[in-house]
Amino acid sequence: MVARQIQILSGALLYYGLVLPLSYLPLRILYVLADFLFILFCTLLPYRKRVIDQNLQIAFPNQSNEERKQIRKDFYRYFADLLVESVKNLSISKKQLMERMHLENPEILEEIKALNKPILLVAGHYNNWEWLITAQTSWFKQPSYGIGMPLSHPFWNQKLTERRERFGLKVVHAQNYQEAFEAKNPVVLVLADQAPSSPTECLWIPFLHQNTAVIFGPEYMANKFNCSVVFADIKHSKRGYYNVNIKVLVKDSKTLHYQELTRMHVQKLEQQIKDNPTRWLWSHKRWKHQQPANWHNQLQMLKSRFEEKFRRNA
Repeated sequence: MVARQIQILSGALLYYGLVLPLSYLPLRILYVLADFLFILFCTLLPYRKRVIDQNLQIAFPNQSNEERKQIRKDFYRYFADLLVESVKNLSISKKQLMERMHLENPEILEEIKALNKPILLVAGHYNNWEWLITAQTSWFKQPSYGIGMPLSHPFWNQKLTERRERFGLKVVHAQNYQEAFEAKNPVVLVLADQAPSSPTECLWIPFLHQNTAVIFGPEYMANKFNCSVVFADIKHSKRGYYNVNIKVLVKDSKTLHYQELTRMHVQKLEQQIKDNPTRWLWSHKRWKHQQPANWHNQLQMLKSRFEEKFRRNA
């Protein structure tokens, strides 16, 4: 009990004493801090360097060590900017956010609304996904939700959830994902490139030169709630500015074969990374699982279970 109180107090001191006040500074000043962090990452504090190097070795085996080192260096530049942009996200105004997250094809919003169905918005940890989370409600007029896992620190989880929700988004714990579909025709955001918790309760799909464990949640939810699925393609235009293009992957998920939807959004993410490899979150342990030796049998069982549940009356 005492340890928890100390944890909450220390979190509150850091949040109210440093992070929140920093968020009110102009981004041009925060980028000075980002420049300093970049130098630290490249010299004294090489953040998760071993994980990054292992991931880059796996993803780009045909590139030279020097080429991969350059990607790591460019990633540190991007990551330093991402950190200060995430801090700014705590207090950024809706007007400034919309200027910096430019929707390239706003005409798609009426097309999506006319589908008159729940919408699953799929993206990855690519470019600035935090601004995507916050900007979502400014584009879609339907009820907006974001599904994710809570932070381990209760105070920070509460405060970040409050900040993410301030423009109307509702954050839903992944274990309670059904709550996001209780509203009529919601738009539900899922960041679908997290490593699964289990190497068996997932799909193994080719991704960046090897079979990779991919969460099945988006495909399952899309079929369970009869969703249309769209992909948010975020491109970096200049420092602090992004262009977003929303693409319809499928209007009716139940017309697709098992695994097809998951392969579609994984291929979209893979293309983003190939187009600009420095702006994906290389510091997370993406390939921590090994494909089970009996995966073929497991796959047949999962496929049969899926088709029994969602395709029996098709």
